[in-house]
Amino acid sequence: MSPASHEFGAISVPLNALPVNGRIHHVATVVRDLDIAVRFHAEVLGLPLEQIADVPSQEVRIAFLTAGDSKIELVAPTNSTSGVARFLETKGEGFHHLCLEVADIDAELQRLAAAGIQLINAAAVEGVEGPVAFLHPKSCHGILVELIEAPGGPAWKRLGYGDPAQLRIR
Repeated sequence: MSPASHEFGAISVPLNALPVNGRIHHVATVVRDLDIAVRFHAEVLGLPLEQIADVPSQEVRIAFLTAGDSKIELVAPTNSTSGVARFLETKGEGFHHLCLEVADIDAELQRLAAAGIQLINAAAVEGVEGPVAFLHPKSCHGILVELIEAPGGPAWKRLGYGDPAQLRIR
């Protein structure tokens, strides 16, 4: 082990491993009823609702609420057979994943794979708010980690996002 890295089990990770652009993009929770959860977060907690969107590719309906410089994502399944529905059935409502913002998602995925991190997505895929990819919880101490590329990064053009100010629902 060199002084510039740290051993995490079988994984050697550089100490400057993940440039997170200084923020957590969002924390996601799975909920049974999106409308009730949105009302609670907006009316009781006072978090402004940013958007609600259907994500057919994931068989979910989501809501983003603003929480300071970060967001809360509420995720509800749209059927009883999706991955999120299975998660809800086995684990109940609650924490689902942590999303970190990175400058260049493809470069980060290559670096993480080379460090032995198990990737769910080997390349960025289309997300509601930009290019995303997930890291397997087995490599992240039981936490599902999502990476999202900062607005205007290299994968934005490749995936056809265009102007970050004109985000479109995927």
